[in-house]
Amino acid sequence: MSRLHVVHTTSIRYAGPVTASYNEARMTPLAQPGQTVLETRLDIQPLTWSYEYRDYWGSSVTAFEVLAPHELLVVVAEHRIDIHERTPAKATTGWDTVRGPELRDRLAEFLADTPTTLAPDDVAQLAARTAHGRDPNEAATAICGELRDELEYVPGVTAVHTPAAEAWAARKGVCQDMAHLAAGALRSVGIPVRYVSGYLYPSSDGEVGEVLVGQSHAWIEWWAGEWHPYDPTNRVPAGPQHVVLARGRSYDDVAPLRGIFAGPGTQDLDVQVQITRES
Repeated sequence: MSRLHVVHTTSIRYAGPVTASYNEARMTPLAQPGQTVLETRLDIQPLTWSYEYRDYWGSSVTAFEVLAPHELLVVVAEHRIDIHERTPAKATTGWDTVRGPELRDRLAEFLADTPTTLAPDDVAQLAARTAHGRDPNEAATAICGELRDELEYVPGVTAVHTPAAEAWAARKGVCQDMAHLAAGALRSVGIPVRYVSGYLYPSSDGEVGEVLVGQSHAWIEWWAGEWHPYDPTNRVPAGPQHVVLARGRSYDDVAPLRGIFAGPGTQDLDVQVQITRES
């Protein structure tokens, strides 16, 4: 078991006074098997009002508004989380079950594509070829590997709302592009997929007390007898280095911070994630 201390700071500086802003933050880790949330807080400056609720996908949301003029908005999410060694997902099932009417009805939302996950025709063809002769779980792993072989990890060439088709055409992208592309490819062969947002502890052997520059990260979970969490960017099952914040169909369902405001445009956005292993 590892205890992680996460400090996620988002600073938004505007070009002039903003008279009002209305926002939603999905920055609170989920309590689930293998992940125990010991402490969590969200500090927002300035703040007029806030309210917490669970969204349709089960993610924790803090809705807040600022009704005083401000030129700087700072949101600090701070958490202490125990991450236990997770038992790898082992249950598998055949294509008859995955493509059967009962499952397709129950998990229909995770089979339907969004504008950012829709697989281009050649990706769908690649997925079909790779899936041939494999069971759904083996096929999903192999498809993720084939896609990752084709994509170079290059920050800055895409944005969070860039469609998977554009990242595929450029053969470049970052974690959310690879998660979107993998989701679309697996859905194209009938495998339900959830998009996951969270943090990645950047070292497999970090020293206790060492503050590391962490990462906001994205990966997927596919259903093949049970949910199998997998990080297509790093080609590994998601495990004790992954902290889950939210799940949905794509990034649009799990954005850490989104909102609208009245005033001049954003001048500067700064996001920092620091993660310390405490035990």
